[in-house]
Amino acid sequence: MLKIPTVGEAEKLIEEKLGGWVDIIISHIPNFIVAVIITIVFSLLARLVGSMLRKLLRRSLESSQIADLMSSIVKVIVLCVGLFVALDFLGLRGTVTSLLAGAGIVGLAIGFAFQDMTENLIAGIAMGIRKPFKTGDVIRTESVFGTVKAINLRNTLIENFYGQLILVPNKILFRNILSNYSTLGVRRIEVPVGISYADDPEQAAEVIVKKINEFDFVIKQEETAVYAESFGDSSVNLLVWFWIKYPGEADFMTVRHKAVVAVRNALSEADMTIPFPIRTLDFGIKGGEKLNAMISEKQQDKDAEPQATDE
Repeated sequence: MLKIPTVGEAEKLIEEKLGGWVDIIISHIPNFIVAVIITIVFSLLARLVGSMLRKLLRRSLESSQIADLMSSIVKVIVLCVGLFVALDFLGLRGTVTSLLAGAGIVGLAIGFAFQDMTENLIAGIAMGIRKPFKTGDVIRTESVFGTVKAINLRNTLIENFYGQLILVPNKILFRNILSNYSTLGVRRIEVPVGISYADDPEQAAEVIVKKINEFDFVIKQEETAVYAESFGDSSVNLLVWFWIKYPGEADFMTVRHKAVVAVRNALSEADMTIPFPIRTLDFGIKGGEKLNAMISEKQQDKDAEPQATDE
């Protein structure tokens, strides 16, 4: 049978438990005080480290958001280290282990739930450190070509040359091939043109180079060149190459327009022709006699047909 304690026995049992707890609390007071001091010290240290790191990163990174995020992450890490040290000092190692395990599980759950957002965030941080481009650069990736207006944690704002603002996820810029047209500060312009087979390509190259180098926006004038590219159906195809500062005072479209006009005028002044498409039919070449015979036979058959008469 279950023995029910008397009132006196119950009071004695409660006093023993309370006394044991008080003894434990008193014995742990020094450790508790030290743990509080450790927590305060790590809190001050986290604030100091976070502030110093934020100032340093804002000087070295293009995006202040990335700098603030990274400094906040470091601050939280320092605070967590201080908390774990304080709990371990109190003899709560099991609590520390449970917290670490719980943090890992929560981190995995968040990572799977927000995989796309996390990937963009990590890509933004990586690009903030590597700096493949900065605000004001002209870049091209996949189907996006324009000027960088802002770099954020999860996306980059680009203004294309049609005056539209495009938000590009950072993972696209991080994963794919990216061309930066502003890093070197120069750009080569290429203008294709065709001349008649009756004209001399060397003479055409000479007059075109002389005409192109008259522009003030042309740099590295010793590298301005004209190359014969191929034989076309109606012309000898040439490529005109020259360099400009980019970005510069003269924009790309204006420069290319002036170059096309200059090439046309240079060839016209030298009495050279930019030919229209030409098709020549020659039945006298090898294989052409058969075609000519077929046409003659068809004409003979047509002439041999009886003519209709009016009744």
